[in-house]
Amino acid sequence: MHSADQIAPLRLAPAVVVFDYGEVISYSPPESDRLQLTERAGITPAHTPAFWRAYWHHREELDRGTVSIADYWARVGDEIGVSWHPLDIDQMWALDHRSWLSLNPDTLRVLQALKAGGTRLALLSNAGVDFSGWLRHGTFSALFERVFVSGELHLVKPDPAIYEHVIRELGINPAEFLFIDNRADNVDGARAVGGEGHVFTDASRLERWLRELSA
Repeated sequence: MHSADQIAPLRLAPAVVVFDYGEVISYSPPESDRLQLTERAGITPAHTPAFWRAYWHHREELDRGTVSIADYWARVGDEIGVSWHPLDIDQMWALDHRSWLSLNPDTLRVLQALKAGGTRLALLSNAGVDFSGWLRHGTFSALFERVFVSGELHLVKPDPAIYEHVIRELGINPAEFLFIDNRADNVDGARAVGGEGHVFTDASRLERWLRELSA
């Protein structure tokens, strides 16, 4: 990151700002990646909507860590009447995994500003255990003192228990828990246990919200 791209430090101590990953730190999967996945899965354009409905319908089980990757794809296939060979699933998993790896530089600038201001940071993601390596060891991971992955905890947002676990592990009071997520129900879950949150739409709005809190 060039110095010209940096923004002024943000200090919110003693609060800990906890970020979601998907569609907050990362971009949404681009249409080109989504198309590669459906093509590799052998899905015709007419059946593409059904494929994505099944993809999301069974995602919570994967994120909770209660099904393997192979079983997840088998359940997606069962729902739409398709059976994939294990080699197909290997490649589909790789395409799907890759599609979530593009990082949003504007969000990273906000994270860098918080870090520069001495604000404690953590990450909480609804993700399968296969993502834990990327979330803990990607270039951005050094910004966070703790990384919490739902598939390892067998809990998913917005279950109150996952927020309570994070608060307890961070050693903070609920009022010091600030949560950023692109889904309103997940932010509401943080508020329900006594924290505060922001529904992410873009980094500029997030920065304004954080600066208002720090004022």
